[in-house]
Amino acid sequence: MDHTLDSVDKAILRALQGDASLSQRDLAEKVGLSQNSCWRRLTKLRQSGVITGQTIRLDPMSVGLGLTVFVMLRTRHHSADWLNGFRKSVLAIENVIDFFRIAGDYDYMLKIVAQDMNDFDRIYQRLIRDFELEAVTSYITMEAIADGRDLPT
Repeated sequence: MDHTLDSVDKAILRALQGDASLSQRDLAEKVGLSQNSCWRRLTKLRQSGVITGQTIRLDPMSVGLGLTVFVMLRTRHHSADWLNGFRKSVLAIENVIDFFRIAGDYDYMLKIVAQDMNDFDRIYQRLIRDFELEAVTSYITMEAIADGRDLPT
């Protein structure tokens, strides 16, 4: 990132994380800028890579995905070819909504959403089908206390 954030940039980012659908006029008013000044800052934030896109958040229950599972994976394979194939395979599973390579006792952590346990089992079987994994541990969530929080600015 080659863009130093000042207090106005941070206010813009906080406002957009709270509601990315704000009109430019409403955003400018909310952060105390003219529309032109706000537009220039938004353009700079996008061009510098601070803002990487705009999305909406869905309620998982409302779209039939009431089960969230964190899956920890350990493998003995660490070659670039294996990793590339594994990444492609995992990213092809649309129910995997977060995917991290991590340090510690496990090599990878996935956040998976599913309809129910039967649906998760189908996803799990697909996950382990093509790649040899040393250990797979699943943690079923009971309650989302804080999920998808805004980044601090």
